[in-house]
Amino acid sequence: MSEEEEELGTELIAELYKPPALLPIAPLKDPLLYAIETFPVTIIVGETGSGKTTQIPQFLYKGGWTNDGSQIAVTQPRRIAATSVSARVAEELGCQLGQEVGYSIQFEDVTSEKTKIKFLTDGLLLREMLVDPLLKRYSVVMVDEAHERSLSSDILLSLLKKVLRARPDLRVVVSSATLDAEKFLDFFAPDDGQTVHSKTKVDYETIVSIEGRTHPVDIFYLSSPTNNYVEKAVDTALLIHNSEPDGDILLFVTGREEIDDAIDMVADRIADLGPSAKKLQPLPLYAGLSTEQQMYVFQKADQNTRKLIVSTNIAEASITIDGITYVIDTGYVKLRAYDPVLGLERLNIVPVSKASATQRAGRAGRTRPGKCFRMYTEVAYDALDDATFPEIQRSNLAPVILQLMNLGIQNVVRFDFLDNPPSALVVRALDLLFSLGAVDAYGRLTKPLGARMAELPLEPMLARALLNAPSFGVLSEMLTIAAMMTLQGTAFVAHDGNNKQLERARSRFAVKEGDHVTLYNVYQAFTNPAVGKQSPQWCRENCLNYKAMLKAVSVRKQLRNSLDRMGIQENTLTSSDAIRVGGMEVTERVQRCLTTGFFAQAARMKSDGSFVAVGGDTVLWAHPSSLFFHRKVDWVVYHEIQESKGKVYIRDLTSVEMEWLTEYAPEYYKVKQR
Repeated sequence: MSEEEEELGTELIAELYKPPALLPIAPLKDPLLYAIETFPVTIIVGETGSGKTTQIPQFLYKGGWTNDGSQIAVTQPRRIAATSVSARVAEELGCQLGQEVGYSIQFEDVTSEKTKIKFLTDGLLLREMLVDPLLKRYSVVMVDEAHERSLSSDILLSLLKKVLRARPDLRVVVSSATLDAEKFLDFFAPDDGQTVHSKTKVDYETIVSIEGRTHPVDIFYLSSPTNNYVEKAVDTALLIHNSEPDGDILLFVTGREEIDDAIDMVADRIADLGPSAKKLQPLPLYAGLSTEQQMYVFQKADQNTRKLIVSTNIAEASITIDGITYVIDTGYVKLRAYDPVLGLERLNIVPVSKASATQRAGRAGRTRPGKCFRMYTEVAYDALDDATFPEIQRSNLAPVILQLMNLGIQNVVRFDFLDNPPSALVVRALDLLFSLGAVDAYGRLTKPLGARMAELPLEPMLARALLNAPSFGVLSEMLTIAAMMTLQGTAFVAHDGNNKQLERARSRFAVKEGDHVTLYNVYQAFTNPAVGKQSPQWCRENCLNYKAMLKAVSVRKQLRNSLDRMGIQENTLTSSDAIRVGGMEVTERVQRCLTTGFFAQAARMKSDGSFVAVGGDTVLWAHPSSLFFHRKVDWVVYHEIQESKGKVYIRDLTSVEMEWLTEYAPEYYKVKQR
């Protein structure tokens, strides 16, 4: 990180947070410490902005919970929260980030032997349990933002319930911004009549509620439904701007496309306000923004200017923005939903829950009385679900089931889930893991293959392909491809929105075999001392994301270290040139190796350029970022499948031969062809 970026990050953090003494949680320090000392499980209910995330770990640290050399773990559902909050806590404690306070996210660890307070994603704490099942290094585990019901946090809560039976000294703090605390309370409570470490159900856990010191918020509904909620929301924002007193506006939409549409609409209409009118400054906010772009949202607006922040649900719970007086809630959110029949992850736009609607309205009352304008009727509000549908009931469960099995939980069907997943999702996951050789016919984890797949921080198909690489003599190449796959399509970027320049840059690295080998070429060029020299300028000239490429270098190193620990050494036999070894080019061996992992995701191109999956009738299209968006091919395997605007796209394609599918997965294709 450059000095300029570091300064920028510090400025962002300073804009984000209030002094600790002014936070609603400050007077509750002693009651909180007493509750955590007394009860194995403490459930804390407090609004976003109440200070629970930054202050509770400090209370525990200063209260002596790390004096015996143990650590305090604080989990977050989002990486951006783990990094930004740890920086703030380090600043408040007056230490350098990575010393007493640190963070750990996938492929990035900023901790040391001195670290006492560790912020990490809930998924990463699950990985730590593979090495330390009872989490012996921690005296307290705080699961933050548990109301979001992310897949990893739900699984983590289930495992912590098991750990508590073996560790009476461990303390679990569950933090939630909404009033679903009773659900967590019932989950952790011993069954009626049962005692845990001599504690009955009554004195095993407690709820602590933090008053958010919120001001009253007036709620307004539409009198009749609208058929274009984004346009109606923009009209409402202009109406507020022209007729309401000072105060910034926060508008909730579902995703980046709607954010862009709303900002374009506002820009068109601002011109009609005239030069003397107060300015309205629209600003986007979503998870993919750079730190610099996010910072604008938290800075005070210029004089005679009102901010209009157009945001996804990231502003609902993860962050607090001062100065918001008006909230416009379109009433929708984009949620991932996994189709076990197609193996397709859809991004569906669905109505928000009542809990989310309440959260959104609460953003308007942080610093003074506010108003919330809901772009739906009161009747529609009454029909909303009480809480957001848990991620575990709408996700691909293969990675989670693989991890649970590696933790020794063989009967996943009888596992104590906070909410049970649908049987179709469990069956699909077990079917995929069996076809990959990770579980046997009895549903047990295979050794060493299944265990090794679980230990690699990659999805099961990619993990299997990487572990097969030595037998094809392409471990070095597959390490690079796996590292590039973790970038999730962020390697190429259109600087200044120049898409033609982007296409030209992509074609410089392109090869007929497809996207995986093309990305391999990108990495090789970037790291070549005579070509890319790992230089930001070279990345800019070639429409590449410099930070993403640096991440790929780091990820590759970590994956290689993981394989070293398994006794699998990186091959030095083959060069990056497509030389012939054993009569087969390196590129063909890479294609064959990818087939052994992704055989279940094979498709054949039709004459119109669309694809059809094996044994399926769904029409698939190559994603615009793929080489095969414009090129002909017969058979491909693909890395990812997604739906957007009614079309199903496949990303990261590699050409394969049909014979390879039956050669490397005879059982799978024998079953499918009956």
